[in-house]
Amino acid sequence: MPCPGDDSLPHRRGRRTVIEGVVRRAQFVAPFGPGAMQVLSDGTSVITAGLDHWFASDSGAHVDIEAFRVHEWRLEKDLGVSRLLLPPDYRRRRAGQDDTNTNLNVPVLRFPTWSFCPRCRRLFKHALHRVDKPRCPDCERATTAKRSPFLAQVPFVSMCERGHLQDFPWSEWVHEAINPTCVRPRKLKLTTSGGGTLASQRLECEECHKSRPLTGITSTLRDQQNDQDSTVLTLTLEKGAEYTCRGGAPWLGLEDSAKPCPSAVRATLRGASNVYYALVRSSIFVPSVETGSADPNLLSLLTDPQSPIKSALDTLLEIFQGSLPNAEQLRKAAKSNSKVLKSYSDEQLTDAISVAISSVDAAPPGSEDGAASRSLREEEHASLRGTIESPDLVVREAEEAYAASLTDVISRVRLVEKLRETRALWGFNRVFAESEREDHEGRAALLRRHPVPAEDSWLPACTVLGEGIFLELNPERLAAWENNGDVAARVSLVGRRFQNMAEKRRLNGRVLPPRFLLIHTLAHLLINQLTYECGYSSASLRERIYVSSHGEEAATAGLLIYTAAGDSEGTLGGLVRMGKPGRFEAIVDAAIAAARWCSSDPVCIDSAGQGPDSCNLAACHTCGLLPETSCEEFNRFLDRGLAVGTLSDPGIGFFNP
Repeated sequence: MPCPGDDSLPHRRGRRTVIEGVVRRAQFVAPFGPGAMQVLSDGTSVITAGLDHWFASDSGAHVDIEAFRVHEWRLEKDLGVSRLLLPPDYRRRRAGQDDTNTNLNVPVLRFPTWSFCPRCRRLFKHALHRVDKPRCPDCERATTAKRSPFLAQVPFVSMCERGHLQDFPWSEWVHEAINPTCVRPRKLKLTTSGGGTLASQRLECEECHKSRPLTGITSTLRDQQNDQDSTVLTLTLEKGAEYTCRGGAPWLGLEDSAKPCPSAVRATLRGASNVYYALVRSSIFVPSVETGSADPNLLSLLTDPQSPIKSALDTLLEIFQGSLPNAEQLRKAAKSNSKVLKSYSDEQLTDAISVAISSVDAAPPGSEDGAASRSLREEEHASLRGTIESPDLVVREAEEAYAASLTDVISRVRLVEKLRETRALWGFNRVFAESEREDHEGRAALLRRHPVPAEDSWLPACTVLGEGIFLELNPERLAAWENNGDVAARVSLVGRRFQNMAEKRRLNGRVLPPRFLLIHTLAHLLINQLTYECGYSSASLRERIYVSSHGEEAATAGLLIYTAAGDSEGTLGGLVRMGKPGRFEAIVDAAIAAARWCSSDPVCIDSAGQGPDSCNLAACHTCGLLPETSCEEFNRFLDRGLAVGTLSDPGIGFFNP
């Protein structure tokens, strides 16, 4: 992961000419995708460059994009791209060996560009593509100074809600002017009085002797004139004028934009959690009826219009006038491209050819013309309810019956012994985790500097193999519980609070039925209990909620708890073992029993609103919250009271007798 050498992003290698770091490939999907900042092992703060240069070899070696292909038809269609690709991994070029896909890396840029000297405290600005660690030039020129110290990058950056990022306006802030008139505005010094607040940080101009503390630069402020929320940086940088976002995108090589962004800009610590929220969409591989037991990766090679293997198959079909060619004929027709078929047996290849030919005139899996036109979640839910035996998804029913005490509340349990989840990054947010309802295309556009044709579009993705437990709540008991007026009244508190927040942030509204809060809370309770019972860390388990409020699905409430880690924790079978009869009943009973009392009660159980955006009722860090990587809703829409009742009204609990 080297730092590029100039604005065109080539790479220069040599002694101390490249800033390098090592990052797991999956982390380039989240949390270190394009536009995200991180600190390397040598202390340099860098920002991941856009997708334009991810697959550019610094040695001019041939790049075979298909070697990085992640085959997931449904997710590609849902995101509107032609490919999903794994982030490139670095492979050293060796003499006498094939140089295909060698010397690939993910480029980064040095950001923030402002640095300060820890000795003299002066500020200096460098180019985004600076590849070495600069030293203080002023200390180096001093006759009494020893070797000058390395400069440290400033801790503050500025951002806006539309995803832009820029350096903090140091000169503008100290001179209290959007366009400073100081003769030498860059001769600045950042001093500190030793306190732990922003008021102790003071910015000084040594030329005009102006100084100003950094008090409040990260705070929001109400714009009384326009009756909307703004920031201290926007409203108070210059009296009588608004300092708005400059539209910067340093990860794309743009420090400012020709069309400034009208959004309010706010300062933040460069390592703050709200600087980058990856927008990731995921899907669990579901084999279609047409594909049968054919290998999905092999089938993709035979059906992808851009695949040379499909071209070879089409040639054979023309020669044999539509008859079924055999595996050996296809290998010969593929010529040098047949190396991608070496890992498949003739029997596997013959089965895949048969499936591919039968679907030549049909839409590929995931198209709108077939049964797969349903949403990702609806397809997954329909598959997980039954039993499946395929190379990438194995769902089985327990061999023995579950206890009646469990089936009274949970009508269906399936053991997902194997699953493959694909996660793709399609954009990112800053400031808030959710974007405005009108700006979805704008978030996706942040990943690239130059748009690409639809046939060449791609997004970074990764796959995770794991296991899980799928369950559904008893529909009859669920319907009777939802008809309770007290339940509806309690849920409406959360709905109104979220609606107010959505209108304030210009987000899409949503319907929050009681079953959604119930199944979401149950997921958190079970995950917390499973971490005690089978040794998984809470960050290694993830929830996937299947609740619909339309059509026939309105009577269902499904939940999948599965392993989210891409290492050995997801393949040992421990989660499936806990879902078997004789064990799962005890897990559910223990989770419900633990939910009846929280160490923060009665404050927690009687809460009228807590957690993110106050969209939780009886749920806190002690009883109901999970790591945000495990929760689909950012730890919102949780309430133990709907599961076990409250102190004043125990009858509203779904799991109460």
